[in-house]
Formats: sequence, structure tokens, C-alpha cells
Amino acid sequence: MSFFHRHRGLTPYLLLAPGLAWLAVFFIAPLGFLGYQSLQSGSFDFGYEFTWAWDNYRDAISTYHEHLIRSFVYAGLATLIALAISYPLAYWIAFRGGQWKNLFLLAIIAPFFVTYLIRTLAWETILADHGLVVNTLRHLHLLGILGQNGRILQTSTAVVAGITYNFLPFMALPLYVALEQIDPRLIEAAQDLYASKLQAFLRVTLPLSLPGVFAGTLLTFIPAAGDFINAQLLGTPRQHMIGNVIQSKFLELIDYPAAASLSFVLMATILIGVLIYARALGSERLTG
Repeated sequence: MSFFHRHRGLTPYLLLAPGLAWLAVFFIAPLGFLGYQSLQSGSFDFGYEFTWAWDNYRDAISTYHEHLIRSFVYAGLATLIALAISYPLAYWIAFRGGQWKNLFLLAIIAPFFVTYLIRTLAWETILADHGLVVNTLRHLHLLGILGQNGRILQTSTAVVAGITYNFLPFMALPLYVALEQIDPRLIEAAQDLYASKLQAFLRVTLPLSLPGVFAGTLLTFIPAAGDFINAQLLGTPRQHMIGNVIQSKFLELIDYPAAASLSFVLMATILIGVLIYARALGSERLTG
């Protein structure tokens, strides 16, 4: 009799062991070390010492609260815009795409074949002062609405546009999966019961697609809140997000305790926001 037959109860744990080991080594251990660093005091020149320096968190919040708020505002706007763009797109592919569905999905994920940095640099060219977008808006007399001082680049508009573009597939793909799983007969049944197309959408399609909305908004908002590339390349220091501050503290100022405490503040704020959002949307019913 083999080992697995004699210890069947251990099989689930043996299957989980590689994943748990990976999380322990590459997530829990670095997170613990980051927490340890966040409570240190000192300097790079004279060394850091663990002193339970909780003041690092107070200083992080009081000094950089504007960057933190700006990060959530930009990420929230990008998430809402991505949702407004992705939902009709995913709906059309799921219900009208036919035999071309795979091709359309490939078009959505095609930007991922180009590195994130190159995609953002491309937006820097697209939104340049004498680029196609600016010239078109100038001829339509719309530039004053979108930009400042006749510009789009190096404004909040450019940063939000870059974030939206870079994270759009993270919104579109979960929405498509949720919509594609909806049985069309349910919509037909609603219309047979004298529901209009709008009523069928609001009563059947939209509620059944909420798991995709929930997953897509989280997959978009969470990485967008910590992003710093778009603000660095498409904005100015006035548009810098909390990710820019953390990157600067870690790599330029070599202030590890401040960077670590800011990272924990960002993670904790996002976690609290996700829990509130999940409770408000009723995710326990969506995933049950």
C-alpha cells in the first residue's frame, strides 16, 4: 500500500504545501521584515536600530496625506472610467462577438505584450503638446476643458488617462468572464414576461455580472493606487502619488523606515477600503 493510500487525510495539505511555502518565503517573510524596518530609527550613514518607532507612522500620515489622498482619487477616477469603457465592450464581445470573441479578447490583452514602461512612454508621445490628441482638441476648442494652460501632458488628466489605459484589461477581462457565463435564456425569459430590454438588463444582466464588476474594480483600483510610473512620466511633482514618495524614500533618500511605514499605511488603507467596499456590495452573496 502506497504512502498516499495510508495517509489520505494528508493529501490536501501536501497539495497546499508548495503554495504555502511560496507565500511564506516571498510574501510573509518580506512583509514581516518590512514591518520590522518601519519601526526602526536612525539614518543610512549611522545605521538603523529597532526602537519601536511608532512615530514613523504618524509622520508618514501627517506629512504625506495629500499624496495618499491624491493616489486614491486618481485610482478611483481611473477605475470608474475603466468600468464605463469596459462594461459595454465586454457586453458586446460576450453577446455579439460570435466567432470573433477570441480575436477581440486578444486585442484587449495585446498591450500586455509591450512592457509597462514603454506603454507609458507611448502615452507621453501621444499627449505631447504638438501631438495628434492636442491638435485635434485644439481645433475642436475642447483643450481648455481637459488640460491646463493649453496642455494635457503634465496634468492630472494625463496621469489618470495613463492609469486608465494601463489597467483597462484588468477591468475588461473579469467583466467578460462574468457576462459570458450568463445564460441567454434568462434574458429571453425576462423579455417573454414583458420586460423591456432595459428592464431585462437592470433586473437580470447587471445583477448577474456584479461578480465581474467586483473583481474588475479591485484588480484595477488596488494596483492603480500604488502606481508611480504614470505620475512620474505623465505628470509633475504636483501630481505625484504615494507610490512616487515610497519609491523616492527607498531608492533616492535611502530612508527605509519612512518608506516601510508609508508602505504599510498604503496597504492598511487599501485593505480597509476593500473590506468596506465588499460589505457594501455584498460580496459574500456574489461569491457564495
